[in-house]
Amino acid sequence: MTYSKIEAFSSELQELATFAKVLSHPARMAILNYLSEQSQCISGDITEEIPLSRTTVSQHLQELKNAGLVHGTVSGTRVFYCLETGKINELKTKMHDFLEKLAANQTECKI
Repeated sequence: MTYSKIEAFSSELQELATFAKVLSHPARMAILNYLSEQSQCISGDITEEIPLSRTTVSQHLQELKNAGLVHGTVSGTRVFYCLETGKINELKTKMHDFLEKLAANQTECKI
């Protein structure tokens, strides 16, 4: 049977790794943080808050959208960005469960 190396890992670990990769850039973390601080979906130039070019912010937003953590709704010439709270809560639960498992199985390493 031929398969790629990634297929050797459970779908749960693959999903967590994908999210970890998306969250591994500080600009994406800053965008998520900024969106979380807003009381509504925001429109306009996020570059006013994130010190990066519009193109770079757009690329990071696209990565977050592809991961399902953010959605953008077009209204005329504006795009309104919001967090996908359902997906974020799902990620929170899965990451918490994974880290709890690691912490519970921790033993002292004696050399």
